Amino acid sequence: MKITPSTIANSPRLTVIGTGYLGATHAAAMAELGFEVLGVDVDPDKIERLSRGVLPFHEPDLPELLTKHLSSGRLKFTTSIEEAGAFGDIHFIAVGTPQKEGEGGADMTYVDEAVSAIATSATHDCVIVGKSTVPVGSARRLQNLVESVKRPNVNISFAWNPEFLREGFAVQDTLQPDRLVVGADDDTAITALREVYAEAILRDTPFITTDFETAELVKVAANAFLATKISFINSFAEVTERVGGDIRTLADAIGHDARIGRKFLNAGVGFGGGCLPKDIRALQARVSELGLDRTMAFLHEVDNINLRRRERVIDVAHSLTNGVNKKKIAVLGTTFKPNSDDVRDSPALDIAARLYGQGADVRVYDPKGMENSAKRFPRLTYSESLEAALEGAELVLLLTEWQEFCEMDPVQIALLVDSKTIVDGRNVLNRTNWIDAGWDYHALGLKAVHAAEVALV
Repeated sequence: MKITPSTIANSPRLTVIGTGYLGATHAAAMAELGFEVLGVDVDPDKIERLSRGVLPFHEPDLPELLTKHLSSGRLKFTTSIEEAGAFGDIHFIAVGTPQKEGEGGADMTYVDEAVSAIATSATHDCVIVGKSTVPVGSARRLQNLVESVKRPNVNISFAWNPEFLREGFAVQDTLQPDRLVVGADDDTAITALREVYAEAILRDTPFITTDFETAELVKVAANAFLATKISFINSFAEVTERVGGDIRTLADAIGHDARIGRKFLNAGVGFGGGCLPKDIRALQARVSELGLDRTMAFLHEVDNINLRRRERVIDVAHSLTNGVNKKKIAVLGTTFKPNSDDVRDSPALDIAARLYGQGADVRVYDPKGMENSAKRFPRLTYSESLEAALEGAELVLLLTEWQEFCEMDPVQIALLVDSKTIVDGRNVLNRTNWIDAGWDYHALGLKAVHAAEVALV
Protein backbone atom coordinates (compact mmCIF):
# COMPACT_ATOMS: atom_id res chain seq x y z
CA MET A 1 0.00 0.00 0.00
CA LYS A 2 1.50 3.30 -1.06
CA ILE A 3 1.18 6.03 1.55
CA THR A 4 -0.77 9.00 0.28
CA PRO A 5 -2.56 11.84 2.12
CA SER A 6 -5.83 9.89 1.94
CA THR A 7 -4.41 6.68 3.43
CA ILE A 8 -2.54 8.56 6.15
CA ALA A 9 -5.80 10.23 7.13
CA ASN A 10 -7.27 6.76 7.58
CA SER A 11 -5.23 6.42 10.77
CA PRO A 12 -1.75 5.11 9.98
CA ARG A 13 -0.24 2.62 12.35
CA LEU A 14 2.97 3.72 14.06
CA THR A 15 5.98 1.90 15.41
CA VAL A 16 8.65 3.32 17.70
CA ILE A 17 12.01 1.55 17.46
CA GLY A 18 13.77 1.87 20.80
CA THR A 19 11.83 2.13 24.05
CA GLY A 20 14.19 4.09 26.25
CA TYR A 21 13.41 7.54 27.57
CA LEU A 22 12.62 9.07 24.16
CA GLY A 23 10.96 6.03 22.61
CA ALA A 24 8.66 5.07 25.49
CA THR A 25 7.51 8.66 25.86
CA HIS A 26 6.88 9.08 22.14
CA ALA A 27 5.01 5.77 21.89
CA ALA A 28 2.66 6.55 24.79
CA ALA A 29 2.07 10.11 23.57
CA MET A 30 1.23 8.93 20.04
CA ALA A 31 -1.29 6.50 21.53
CA GLU A 32 -2.78 9.41 23.46
CA LEU A 33 -3.23 11.19 20.13
CA GLY A 34 -5.35 8.27 18.91
CA PHE A 35 -2.90 6.15 16.93
CA GLU A 36 -2.27 2.44 17.16
CA VAL A 37 1.35 2.17 18.30
CA LEU A 38 3.80 -0.71 18.53
CA GLY A 39 6.94 -0.15 20.63
CA VAL A 40 9.96 -2.24 19.62
CA ASP A 41 13.14 -3.06 21.52
CA VAL A 42 15.81 -5.76 21.48
CA ASP A 43 15.75 -5.99 25.29
CA PRO A 44 13.11 -8.60 26.23
CA ASP A 45 13.16 -7.65 29.91
CA LYS A 46 12.38 -4.02 29.08
CA ILE A 47 9.57 -5.06 26.74
CA GLU A 48 8.10 -7.41 29.34
CA ARG A 49 8.10 -4.66 31.97
CA LEU A 50 6.62 -2.05 29.63
CA SER A 51 3.90 -4.50 28.65
CA ARG A 52 2.98 -4.68 32.33
CA GLY A 53 2.99 -0.88 32.62
CA VAL A 54 6.33 -0.67 34.42
CA LEU A 55 8.68 2.10 33.26
CA PRO A 56 12.45 1.58 33.50
CA PHE A 57 12.90 5.27 34.42
CA HIS A 58 11.11 8.08 36.22
CA GLU A 59 9.14 10.64 34.22
CA PRO A 60 6.14 12.56 35.62
CA ASP A 61 2.74 11.71 34.02
CA LEU A 62 4.17 8.97 31.81
CA PRO A 63 3.19 5.97 33.99
CA GLU A 64 -0.46 7.04 33.84
CA LEU A 65 -0.31 7.46 30.06
CA LEU A 66 1.37 4.08 29.64
CA THR A 67 -1.22 2.28 31.76
CA LYS A 68 -4.09 4.09 30.07
CA HIS A 69 -3.15 2.99 26.56
CA LEU A 70 -2.10 -0.51 27.43
CA SER A 71 -5.66 -0.80 28.67
CA SER A 72 -7.16 0.94 25.64
CA GLY A 73 -5.33 -1.47 23.35
CA ARG A 74 -3.74 1.34 21.34
CA LEU A 75 -0.26 0.64 22.70
CA LYS A 76 1.62 -2.66 22.55
CA PHE A 77 5.25 -3.72 22.75
CA THR A 78 7.33 -6.38 21.02
CA THR A 79 10.88 -7.58 20.43
CA SER A 80 10.04 -8.63 16.87
CA ILE A 81 11.27 -6.26 14.16
CA GLU A 82 9.46 -8.47 11.63
CA GLU A 83 6.19 -7.81 13.43
CA ALA A 84 6.95 -4.10 13.34
CA GLY A 85 7.73 -4.20 9.62
CA ALA A 86 4.38 -5.81 8.85
CA PHE A 87 2.47 -3.57 11.29
CA GLY A 88 3.68 -0.03 10.76
CA ASP A 89 2.99 2.67 8.18
CA ILE A 90 5.27 5.18 9.91
CA HIS A 91 8.34 3.99 11.83
CA PHE A 92 10.02 6.32 14.35
CA ILE A 93 13.68 5.65 15.18
CA ALA A 94 14.29 6.54 18.84
CA VAL A 95 17.43 4.63 19.84
CA GLY A 96 20.37 6.22 21.61
CA THR A 97 23.53 7.80 20.24
CA PRO A 98 25.92 7.58 23.21
CA GLN A 99 29.33 9.17 23.23
CA LYS A 100 31.97 6.83 21.81
CA GLU A 101 34.20 5.26 24.43
CA GLY A 102 37.30 7.43 24.79
CA GLU A 103 36.14 9.84 22.06
CA GLY A 104 33.91 12.87 21.67
CA GLY A 105 31.93 11.63 18.68
CA ALA A 106 28.49 10.02 18.71
CA ASP A 107 28.20 6.24 18.40
CA MET A 108 25.78 5.61 15.52
CA THR A 109 25.77 1.81 15.89
CA TYR A 110 22.26 1.57 17.33
CA VAL A 111 20.72 4.01 14.85
CA ASP A 112 22.30 2.26 11.89
CA GLU A 113 21.12 -1.14 13.11
CA ALA A 114 17.58 0.08 13.80
CA VAL A 115 17.18 1.79 10.42
CA SER A 116 18.60 -1.18 8.54
CA ALA A 117 16.43 -3.64 10.44
CA ILE A 118 13.11 -1.86 9.92
CA ALA A 119 13.89 -1.05 6.27
CA THR A 120 14.66 -4.72 5.63
CA SER A 121 11.54 -5.87 7.50
CA ALA A 122 9.01 -3.43 6.03
CA THR A 123 6.47 -5.41 4.01
CA HIS A 124 4.61 -2.45 2.50
CA ASP A 125 5.17 1.18 1.56
CA CYS A 126 5.97 3.28 4.61
CA VAL A 127 7.87 6.22 6.08
CA ILE A 128 10.92 5.94 8.35
CA VAL A 129 11.38 8.94 10.63
CA GLY A 130 14.55 9.54 12.64
CA LYS A 131 14.17 11.22 16.02
CA SER A 132 17.56 10.45 17.57
CA THR A 133 20.19 13.17 17.91
CA VAL A 134 22.79 12.45 15.24
CA PRO A 135 25.85 14.07 13.63
CA VAL A 136 25.02 16.19 10.61
CA GLY A 137 25.17 14.14 7.42
CA SER A 138 23.76 11.01 9.05
CA ALA A 139 20.24 11.27 7.63
CA ARG A 140 21.35 11.40 4.02
CA ARG A 141 23.68 8.45 4.60
CA LEU A 142 20.87 6.51 6.28
CA GLN A 143 18.49 7.32 3.44
CA ASN A 144 20.97 5.65 1.08
CA LEU A 145 21.20 2.71 3.46
CA VAL A 146 17.42 2.30 3.36
CA GLU A 147 17.43 2.24 -0.43
CA SER A 148 20.14 -0.43 -0.47
CA VAL A 149 18.46 -2.89 1.94
CA LYS A 150 14.69 -2.45 1.41
CA ARG A 151 12.62 -4.98 -0.50
CA PRO A 152 12.41 -4.20 -4.24
CA ASN A 153 8.62 -3.87 -4.27
CA VAL A 154 8.44 -1.58 -1.20
CA ASN A 155 8.67 2.22 -1.37
CA ILE A 156 10.12 3.86 1.74
CA SER A 157 10.20 7.61 2.31
CA PHE A 158 12.66 9.02 4.81
CA ALA A 159 12.57 12.02 7.15
CA TRP A 160 14.38 13.47 10.15
CA ASN A 161 12.22 14.86 12.96
CA PRO A 162 14.45 15.76 15.95
CA GLU A 163 13.04 15.62 19.48
CA PHE A 164 13.19 18.57 21.89
CA LEU A 165 12.15 16.89 25.12
CA ARG A 166 13.03 18.20 28.57
CA GLU A 167 13.37 15.51 31.20
CA GLY A 168 10.65 16.09 33.77
CA PHE A 169 8.39 17.62 31.10
CA ALA A 170 8.64 15.03 28.33
CA VAL A 171 4.93 14.19 28.10
CA GLN A 172 3.98 17.85 27.85
CA ASP A 173 6.72 18.54 25.32
CA THR A 174 5.55 15.65 23.10
CA LEU A 175 1.85 16.42 23.24
CA GLN A 176 2.26 20.20 23.16
CA PRO A 177 5.57 20.90 21.40
CA ASP A 178 6.81 24.46 20.98
CA ARG A 179 7.96 23.65 17.42
CA LEU A 180 8.11 20.74 15.00
CA VAL A 181 11.02 20.37 12.60
CA VAL A 182 11.00 17.95 9.67
CA GLY A 183 13.86 17.37 7.27
CA ALA A 184 12.85 15.49 4.14
CA ASP A 185 13.44 15.22 0.40
CA ASP A 186 9.89 14.36 -0.64
CA ASP A 187 6.32 15.39 0.10
CA THR A 188 5.20 11.90 1.15
CA ALA A 189 7.15 12.01 4.41
CA ILE A 190 6.14 15.61 5.11
CA THR A 191 2.46 14.85 4.49
CA ALA A 192 2.66 11.82 6.76
CA LEU A 193 4.09 13.83 9.63
CA ARG A 194 1.60 16.64 9.13
CA GLU A 195 -1.10 14.04 9.75
CA VAL A 196 0.65 12.61 12.80
CA TYR A 197 1.07 16.07 14.33
CA ALA A 198 -2.25 17.47 13.07
CA GLU A 199 -3.51 18.33 16.55
CA ALA A 200 -0.42 20.38 17.40
CA ILE A 201 -0.48 22.10 14.01
CA LEU A 202 -4.12 23.10 14.58
CA ARG A 203 -2.92 24.86 17.75
CA ASP A 204 -0.56 26.91 15.56
CA THR A 205 2.57 25.03 16.60
CA PRO A 206 5.24 26.05 14.07
CA PHE A 207 5.80 23.21 11.57
CA ILE A 208 9.17 23.83 9.94
CA THR A 209 10.12 21.81 6.87
CA THR A 210 13.69 21.83 5.67
CA ASP A 211 16.50 19.64 4.36
CA PHE A 212 18.07 16.76 6.28
CA GLU A 213 21.17 18.67 7.29
CA THR A 214 19.33 21.64 8.81
CA ALA A 215 16.97 19.36 10.71
CA GLU A 216 19.93 17.50 12.21
CA LEU A 217 21.70 20.73 13.14
CA VAL A 218 18.65 22.31 14.80
CA LYS A 219 18.81 19.94 17.77
CA VAL A 220 22.55 20.18 18.40
CA ALA A 221 22.48 23.95 17.83
CA ALA A 222 19.77 24.32 20.49
CA ASN A 223 21.71 22.23 22.98
CA ALA A 224 24.98 24.00 22.21
CA PHE A 225 23.33 27.37 22.79
CA LEU A 226 21.77 26.30 26.10
CA ALA A 227 25.07 24.83 27.29
CA THR A 228 26.83 28.05 26.33
CA LYS A 229 24.28 30.14 28.22
CA ILE A 230 24.73 28.06 31.39
CA SER A 231 28.52 28.21 31.20
CA PHE A 232 28.34 31.95 30.47
CA ILE A 233 26.55 32.71 33.73
CA ASN A 234 28.78 30.28 35.61
CA SER A 235 31.88 32.06 34.34
CA PHE A 236 30.48 35.30 35.74
CA ALA A 237 29.71 33.45 38.98
CA GLU A 238 33.44 32.91 39.37
CA VAL A 239 33.92 36.68 39.13
CA THR A 240 31.06 37.72 41.44
CA GLU A 241 32.15 35.21 44.05
CA ARG A 242 35.67 36.63 44.00
CA VAL A 243 34.74 40.32 44.11
CA GLY A 244 31.71 40.03 46.39
CA GLY A 245 28.95 40.50 43.82
CA ASP A 246 25.58 38.75 43.57
CA ILE A 247 25.16 36.41 40.60
CA ARG A 248 21.40 36.10 41.11
CA THR A 249 20.85 39.83 40.79
CA LEU A 250 23.21 40.00 37.82
CA ALA A 251 21.26 37.23 36.07
CA ASP A 252 17.93 38.91 36.85
CA ALA A 253 19.17 42.22 35.50
CA ILE A 254 20.51 40.95 32.18
CA GLY A 255 17.59 38.53 31.89
CA HIS A 256 15.19 41.46 31.53
CA ASP A 257 16.81 42.16 28.17
CA ALA A 258 14.48 40.42 25.68
CA ARG A 259 17.49 39.56 23.52
CA ILE A 260 18.98 37.52 26.38
CA GLY A 261 16.11 36.23 28.55
CA ARG A 262 16.31 34.86 32.09
CA LYS A 263 15.97 31.12 31.39
CA PHE A 264 19.12 29.01 31.75
CA LEU A 265 20.91 31.84 33.55
CA ASN A 266 21.02 29.98 36.85
CA ALA A 267 24.53 29.76 38.27
CA GLY A 268 25.45 26.60 40.13
CA VAL A 269 27.21 23.29 39.76
CA GLY A 270 26.62 23.16 36.00
CA PHE A 271 24.77 21.02 33.50
CA GLY A 272 24.76 17.26 33.03
CA GLY A 273 22.47 14.52 31.76
CA GLY A 274 22.44 12.45 28.63
CA CYS A 275 22.10 15.31 26.13
CA LEU A 276 23.98 18.58 26.63
CA PRO A 277 27.46 17.23 27.53
CA LYS A 278 27.31 14.46 24.93
CA ASP A 279 25.89 16.64 22.19
CA ILE A 280 28.36 19.51 22.45
CA ARG A 281 31.25 17.02 22.37
CA ALA A 282 29.76 15.19 19.40
CA LEU A 283 29.26 18.50 17.58
CA GLN A 284 32.90 19.44 18.10
CA ALA A 285 33.98 16.04 16.82
CA ARG A 286 31.77 16.29 13.74
CA VAL A 287 32.85 19.78 12.70
CA SER A 288 36.45 18.68 13.15
CA GLU A 289 35.77 15.84 10.70
CA LEU A 290 34.46 18.48 8.30
CA GLY A 291 37.74 20.38 8.55
CA LEU A 292 36.23 23.16 10.66
CA ASP A 293 38.22 22.65 13.84
CA ARG A 294 38.17 26.29 14.95
CA THR A 295 34.48 26.87 14.18
CA MET A 296 33.19 25.28 17.38
CA ALA A 297 36.36 25.68 19.45
CA PHE A 298 34.46 27.83 21.95
CA LEU A 299 32.45 24.75 22.96
CA HIS A 300 35.62 23.25 24.40
CA GLU A 301 35.75 26.13 26.88
CA VAL A 302 31.99 25.83 27.51
CA ASP A 303 32.65 22.21 28.52
CA ASN A 304 35.67 23.19 30.64
CA ILE A 305 33.75 25.91 32.51
CA ASN A 306 31.00 23.41 33.23
CA LEU A 307 33.40 20.79 34.59
CA ARG A 308 35.23 23.44 36.63
CA ARG A 309 32.07 24.09 38.64
CA ARG A 310 32.36 20.63 40.14
CA GLU A 311 35.93 21.33 41.18
CA ARG A 312 34.78 24.57 42.77
CA VAL A 313 32.25 22.79 45.01
CA ILE A 314 34.93 20.34 46.12
CA ASP A 315 37.32 23.21 46.88
CA VAL A 316 34.63 24.96 48.93
CA ALA A 317 33.92 21.73 50.83
CA HIS A 318 37.61 21.37 51.71
CA SER A 319 37.78 24.99 52.83
CA LEU A 320 34.71 24.76 55.05
CA THR A 321 35.74 21.51 56.76
CA ASN A 322 39.51 22.09 56.94
CA GLY A 323 39.86 19.06 54.70
CA VAL A 324 37.10 16.59 53.93
CA ASN A 325 38.88 13.45 55.16
CA LYS A 326 36.60 11.59 57.63
CA LYS A 327 34.19 14.55 57.69
CA LYS A 328 30.49 13.70 57.53
CA ILE A 329 29.01 15.41 54.48
CA ALA A 330 25.34 15.28 53.49
CA VAL A 331 24.86 15.41 49.72
CA LEU A 332 21.32 16.35 48.74
CA GLY A 333 20.60 15.23 45.20
CA THR A 334 22.35 12.90 42.77
CA THR A 335 20.32 13.34 39.57
CA PHE A 336 21.42 15.92 37.04
CA LYS A 337 18.10 17.76 37.45
CA PRO A 338 14.93 17.42 39.54
CA ASN A 339 11.88 15.37 38.46
CA SER A 340 14.12 12.75 36.90
CA ASP A 341 16.06 9.66 37.97
CA ASP A 342 18.76 10.29 35.35
CA VAL A 343 22.29 10.35 36.76
CA ARG A 344 24.18 10.33 33.46
CA ASP A 345 27.05 12.82 33.67
CA SER A 346 25.40 14.25 36.80
CA PRO A 347 27.46 16.99 38.49
CA ALA A 348 25.86 16.10 41.84
CA LEU A 349 26.78 12.41 41.73
CA ASP A 350 30.24 13.19 40.40
CA ILE A 351 30.90 15.58 43.29
CA ALA A 352 29.65 13.03 45.83
CA ALA A 353 31.89 10.31 44.37
CA ARG A 354 34.95 12.57 44.30
CA LEU A 355 34.47 13.61 47.92
CA TYR A 356 34.16 9.96 48.89
CA GLY A 357 37.37 9.25 47.00
CA GLN A 358 39.06 11.97 49.04
CA GLY A 359 38.10 10.33 52.32
CA ALA A 360 34.83 12.06 53.20
CA ASP A 361 32.01 10.19 54.93
CA VAL A 362 29.39 11.01 52.28
CA ARG A 363 25.70 10.48 53.07
CA VAL A 364 23.55 10.79 49.96
CA TYR A 365 19.83 11.28 49.49
CA ASP A 366 17.80 11.82 46.31
CA PRO A 367 14.01 11.41 45.98
CA LYS A 368 14.21 9.38 42.73
CA GLY A 369 17.84 8.79 41.82
CA MET A 370 19.04 6.40 44.54
CA GLU A 371 18.80 3.16 42.54
CA ASN A 372 20.59 4.50 39.46
CA SER A 373 23.20 6.22 41.62
CA ALA A 374 23.93 3.04 43.54
CA LYS A 375 24.49 1.18 40.27
CA ARG A 376 27.17 3.68 39.30
CA PHE A 377 28.76 4.27 42.70
CA PRO A 378 27.77 1.46 45.06
CA ARG A 379 30.28 2.45 47.76
CA LEU A 380 28.51 5.67 48.65
CA THR A 381 26.20 5.60 51.69
CA TYR A 382 22.62 6.03 50.48
CA SER A 383 20.20 7.33 53.12
CA GLU A 384 16.55 6.35 53.17
CA SER A 385 15.36 9.89 53.88
CA LEU A 386 16.43 13.52 53.91
CA GLU A 387 16.56 13.45 57.71
CA ALA A 388 18.80 10.37 57.74
CA ALA A 389 21.26 12.01 55.35
CA LEU A 390 21.41 15.16 57.48
CA GLU A 391 21.84 13.41 60.84
CA GLY A 392 25.17 14.51 62.32
CA ALA A 393 26.37 16.23 59.15
CA GLU A 394 29.31 18.61 59.42
CA LEU A 395 28.54 20.08 55.98
CA VAL A 396 25.43 20.08 53.80
CA LEU A 397 25.71 20.27 50.01
CA LEU A 398 22.49 20.97 48.06
CA LEU A 399 23.36 19.81 44.55
CA THR A 400 20.02 19.04 42.85
CA GLU A 401 17.12 21.46 43.25
CA TRP A 402 14.36 19.03 44.20
CA GLN A 403 11.36 20.80 45.70
CA GLU A 404 11.82 18.83 48.91
CA PHE A 405 15.22 20.48 49.36
CA CYS A 406 14.10 23.95 48.31
CA GLU A 407 11.41 23.84 51.00
CA MET A 408 13.64 22.72 53.87
CA ASP A 409 13.05 24.57 57.13
CA PRO A 410 16.47 25.85 58.28
CA VAL A 411 15.35 25.89 61.92
CA GLN A 412 14.24 22.26 61.87
CA ILE A 413 17.21 21.13 59.79
CA ALA A 414 19.56 22.73 62.34
CA LEU A 415 18.37 20.24 64.94
CA LEU A 416 19.76 17.35 62.88
CA VAL A 417 23.23 18.49 61.87
CA ASP A 418 26.44 18.87 63.88
CA SER A 419 27.50 22.01 62.03
CA LYS A 420 25.13 24.57 60.54
CA THR A 421 27.06 25.03 57.31
CA ILE A 422 25.41 24.70 53.90
CA VAL A 423 26.50 25.13 50.30
CA ASP A 424 23.58 26.02 48.04
CA GLY A 425 24.93 24.57 44.80
CA ARG A 426 21.86 25.62 42.81
CA ASN A 427 21.17 29.09 44.24
CA VAL A 428 17.61 28.17 45.16
CA LEU A 429 17.38 28.77 48.92
CA ASN A 430 16.25 31.96 50.66
CA ARG A 431 19.59 33.20 51.90
CA THR A 432 18.12 35.51 54.55
CA ASN A 433 16.05 32.74 56.16
CA TRP A 434 19.04 30.46 56.51
CA ILE A 435 21.32 33.15 57.90
CA ASP A 436 18.65 34.27 60.37
CA ALA A 437 18.43 30.64 61.56
CA GLY A 438 22.13 30.72 62.39
CA TRP A 439 23.57 29.00 59.33
CA ASP A 440 26.81 29.76 57.55
CA TYR A 441 25.44 30.07 54.03
CA HIS A 442 27.52 29.62 50.88
CA ALA A 443 26.36 29.71 47.25
CA LEU A 444 28.29 29.66 43.99
CA GLY A 445 28.49 33.20 42.66
CA LEU A 446 27.81 34.89 46.00
CA LYS A 447 30.14 36.11 48.68
CA ALA A 448 30.03 33.71 51.63
CA VAL A 449 27.88 34.91 54.51
CA HIS A 450 28.50 33.75 58.08
CA ALA A 451 25.77 34.00 60.69
CA ALA A 452 28.27 35.16 63.32
CA GLU A 453 29.36 38.07 61.12
CA VAL A 454 25.75 39.13 60.56
CA ALA A 455 25.07 39.04 64.28
CA LEU A 456 27.90 41.51 64.90
CA VAL A 457 26.52 44.06 62.44
